[in-house]
Amino acid sequence: MTTILITGTGRGIGLELARQSLEKGWTVYGSARSQVPAGEAHICDHENFHDLVFDVTDHAAVRAAAAQIDAPIDILINNAGIIGPQHQSTLDMDFDGFAQTLAVNTLAPLAVTQAFLPNLRRSSNPRVVTISSRMGSMSHASSDRIAYRASKAAVNKVMQGLATDLGGEGITVISMHPGWV
Repeated sequence: MTTILITGTGRGIGLELARQSLEKGWTVYGSARSQVPAGEAHICDHENFHDLVFDVTDHAAVRAAAAQIDAPIDILINNAGIIGPQHQSTLDMDFDGFAQTLAVNTLAPLAVTQAFLPNLRRSSNPRVVTISSRMGSMSHASSDRIAYRASKAAVNKVMQGLATDLGGEGITVISMHPGWV
């Protein structure tokens, strides 16, 4: 049976990925910053769903969550993310918001991957998938949402580096654009 860990399962893409994985009969570890809202609690009641509560930017909490899992992880999906601050143009930037966007969208996927690497190494076919965006493409020229765009461009480069570093171990690492959501 496939075991998958998905960050950001409280709503949106992460929640849907968790639902579809459970429908396939997979074991799902799903993380969110807080308990899943009451309306979505039904996935938590599934026997194959294991709820992990941690903020992806709290590296100690990420490591503590990884220490709780004594099983191989076949697929890690770095899904948790934020769109960034209201003011994020090059001429009107909320710099604290920009830093937070980088922390969540760029640094956290690396920290989560590092923390769960021992579990991935125990899988016979380990994969790391990071949800990115077309907005992070260098060929997509626009200056709106620059904090978000920069964070996704940076995470693409980080994942490219991880793919290079882990490829020799048979760990596949990719970034993907899921389409407009």
